[in-house]
Amino acid sequence: MREQYYIVAEHLFCLEADDGILAQMANYEPFRTEQSNDALFSLTVTDGGPIQYVEELSQDEEGQDIVCGHTEQGEPVFEFRFGGKTAGWLVCSAGYREGTLYLSGFQTKAAVDNALMIQFAMASATQNTVLFHAAAVSLDGKGYMFLGKSGTGKSTHARLWLQNIPDTELMNDDNPAVRIKADGTAVVYGTPWSGKTPCYRNVSAPLGGIVLLSQAPYNKIVRLKGIGAYAAVVPSISGKRWDERIADGLHETENALASNIQVWHLDCLPDADAAHTCKDAIAI
Repeated sequence: MREQYYIVAEHLFCLEADDGILAQMANYEPFRTEQSNDALFSLTVTDGGPIQYVEELSQDEEGQDIVCGHTEQGEPVFEFRFGGKTAGWLVCSAGYREGTLYLSGFQTKAAVDNALMIQFAMASATQNTVLFHAAAVSLDGKGYMFLGKSGTGKSTHARLWLQNIPDTELMNDDNPAVRIKADGTAVVYGTPWSGKTPCYRNVSAPLGGIVLLSQAPYNKIVRLKGIGAYAAVVPSISGKRWDERIADGLHETENALASNIQVWHLDCLPDADAAHTCKDAIAI
């Protein structure tokens, strides 16, 4: 077993695993660091299981199931299933600072990715940080995020910006992180988790706008404010909202984003005009 450290959204974390697993972590290499003090959390990967637990909630996301629960001792548990077959069980301490992933031997890399992503989202929720399900691009020194339900066209819209708006760069295509800094600035970060599009960039930019997408036979964008902005942002943020401590942390960050960052709703077609309509409204 060997320790390796990474920094994502300025949060340090540790992965302890054997060399075979560490050799598979190419998407984490841009985030690798020699720093080893004051880690937000650590994850130890080992073989084992099954883990007995009481189920609380099951979430189906694009062919994979994540089942949340707790042990008899009250420790949080997450079971990762692919096609109905278990890949591993993540067991965490209170506060999610320590975690152990017990592997079944099936879909090992996916289990490690899911465990690190979940532990990051949970441990950072009280640190003014949220993990989004979104696509993020940068333009002229600012970052912009596109939200929406699976299949809405987040990746497509980001690609339209890349194809039609010069100097646009993809920051992350599935799970960017956003952190509210001490001065109140919201910053969007690339992460090692990027879904089907391999975009693992250690980049960041001040967050310039958030756009909720809806499919429509036309292109029209409107500004959302107040509760409308808050309601647009919340569904795309990962977190265990029935845990009061995490819910309070998420709410604080969500409220800051809805209050201080421009939030928009774009009804759109999958065409170049949609990208220009969006850019002309938000990138000012």
